[in-house]
Amino acid sequence: MRDVCTDFEAELKEFNGERDHVHLLVHYPPKVQLSKLVNSLKGVSSRYLRAEYTGQVNRAIMHGHFWSRSYFAGSCGGAPLTVVRRYIENQRRPV
Repeated sequence: MRDVCTDFEAELKEFNGERDHVHLLVHYPPKVQLSKLVNSLKGVSSRYLRAEYTGQVNRAIMHGHFWSRSYFAGSCGGAPLTVVRRYIENQRRPV
């Protein structure tokens, strides 16, 4: 995820997730199209995970896609980064 962000001149500030989704805090420049960044993050991570966990991941894929086509992006303009980071860190759940 960090390498993809770097390719877009963005910075991955925080990353965490649960069994079926992930949370990313990304600082990206205004020239970056968010949809292209997200598409690249999904594509690269999908290829990596399929290669790393071949048998397990392929059984879990629905309709041939690793990630859903949808995503949620929110702005945290006024919130301190410590609050947003804490939120993402607290998304961990035991599997």
